Formats: sequence, C-alpha cells, structure tokens
Amino acid sequence: MGLLARVRLARKAGGGASRLFALTLAAAACGPATGSPKLAAASGEWLEFTGTWNAAGSRHTISLGEDRTGAVVELRGTLLLAGPGRPGVGFHSEVIGLVDSVTGFEGRSVWTDERGDQVFSALHGEGTAEKNHITGTILSGTGRYAGATGTYEFSWLRLMEAEDGSVQGRAVDLKGRVLPGPALGDPPR
Repeated sequence: MGLLARVRLARKAGGGASRLFALTLAAAACGPATGSPKLAAASGEWLEFTGTWNAAGSRHTISLGEDRTGAVVELRGTLLLAGPGRPGVGFHSEVIGLVDSVTGFEGRSVWTDERGDQVFSALHGEGTAEKNHITGTILSGTGRYAGATGTYEFSWLRLMEAEDGSVQGRAVDLKGRVLPGPALGDPPR
C-alpha cells in the first residue's frame, strides 16, 4: 500500500495518531537528501579528487599555412567529481579556448555548482590529436570556492567533430587537487 493510500485510510478511520504518523512519515520522505561527506581537511591541507567531464559545443578553424591550423572552441557540459576531497559534486562547465595545431591549447573554464557558486581555472595543453594532455590551474572562485587554488589534469577524447563545427568530447583520467579557501569549509551537497 502506498503512502497516499495509507494517509487516505487514516483519514477515513479518523485515527488521529495514525494520521499524525502518516503526515510525519510524508514530511520525512520529502525532506532533504543526505549530503555528501563533509570536507575533513585541516586548514592548508590539499584535497584530492577524480571525475568525469563531458562537453559539447563549437569549433571554428582557420588555416595558418601548410600543415597548421588555428581554432577557437566553445564548450558546455557536465562535470562530476568523486572522492572525499572533492570541492563539490556536480557542476555545469563552460570552456573557451584557442587551439594551435603546433603550439597547443590555451583556455579558460568556469564550473558552476547547484548554488551558483563558481570555480575559475586556466587551461593549458598540447592540444593536438596525438598529444592531448591538458592541465588546469584553479585560480579562485566565488561563494564557498572563494580563495581556492589547485591543479587538475586530463586527456581530451574527441568523440565527434562535424563539418559545421559542432564538437563533442569527454575528459579521460580527470584527477586533481584543491587547496580550499576559507569558504570551502561548507560541505558539498
């Protein structure tokens, strides 16, 4: 018997205690989910994390002569972090960057969590199809990420690139560490 059926049955029976129990149970079922593990870092302690990052967007490419291209990329996607030291659980991610087929990739990223707090980072990478290792430097953030610094790295796996410039990809072996700012003591949810 479902919860609503039990509440209806309690109303018909006129049982005040049963009705109170059913309403308490319903309120508990609708309450907040338990949060993620709290960050247990002492001040000045690095926290390690791993994760997955999937993104899609556009790429505009120009020729820079023989055997060289330049491209501007704009990506949006989802970043999910794991591990007891993660700064948060899920983020909307945005990336803009410049790719040179000879010199590599330079970009900037913003991660936005469910509260609207953000993490800002600079990205640097080899950026070619053969050498696609990318490193990120966490510059700071807003809200509970204010003052945070850190690094992360991954390899970018291009899943799709269409003639119209649409691209999709994902990070492989994403791992990093963060040094919390004073606001990061607030646990992720």
